Amino acid sequence: MTPEEIEALFTTQDGYRFARWGRAMAPVVFGVDAATLDVIRAAIRDACVLAGLEMGAADPELGANFMLFFFREWDELAGVPDLGAMLPDLPALLARLRAADAQTYRTFRFDATGAVKACFSFVRMGGALADVPADALATGEALSALVTWAATPPLVRAPDGAIGPRPDIARLIRAAYDPAMPGAATDASHALRLWARMEVADEAE
Repeated sequence: MTPEEIEALFTTQDGYRFARWGRAMAPVVFGVDAATLDVIRAAIRDACVLAGLEMGAADPELGANFMLFFFREWDELAGVPDLGAMLPDLPALLARLRAADAQTYRTFRFDATGAVKACFSFVRMGGALADVPADALATGEALSALVTWAATPPLVRAPDGAIGPRPDIARLIRAAYDPAMPGAATDASHALRLWARMEVADEAE
C-alpha cells in the first residue's frame, strides 16, 4: 500500500479527515436476535483486538458509545426514544436517507482532541444487504467504526471460512492505533506517517 492509497482511504470532498477512538469502545446493538447479536459482538471484539482498543461495558461519560441499529425501513428510527437528541434534525436526515434509498448511515462524535468518542451506525436490511452473510455484515460494520474511513474497507474470506480485513488494511489499522500516532489528523502528511509505521512494523516481523 502506497502513501497515496492510504491518503485516499481518508479523503472525502471535505479533504483529509482521520480520527481513531480515544477511549474504550462500549457497544450496544439494537434490532437483532440473540444468535445474531453474538455474531456482531464477536466481530466488534475482533476489531478491537486488531486495533489494540479496549472494549468496555460502559463509557463513564456516555454509557454506550457505539450504537449499532438494524432495521427494515428508515421510518422505524423516528420512533426510537431519545434518538433525536443524539442526531440533530432527525426528520430531515431520515428524509434524505429515504430519498437516496440508502442502506447504511454512520456518524461519529469527537472529543476535544478530535479523537472519536462515539459512533452511531445504522443498517437498513434488505436490498443489496439482504443476502450478505451475518458475519460479513458484522465485520464490515465493526471495522468501519474503528476509524473515519472515506469508504468501507474491503473484506476477504480466509480458506478456513473466517472473514476479516485484507492484510494491508489490518496493518493499516494497527499502525493507526500505534501510541506514537495522533488520535486525529486533517493534514494529508498523516498518511505518509501511517505508511512509515506500516513499513517499520513489516520490517520488525
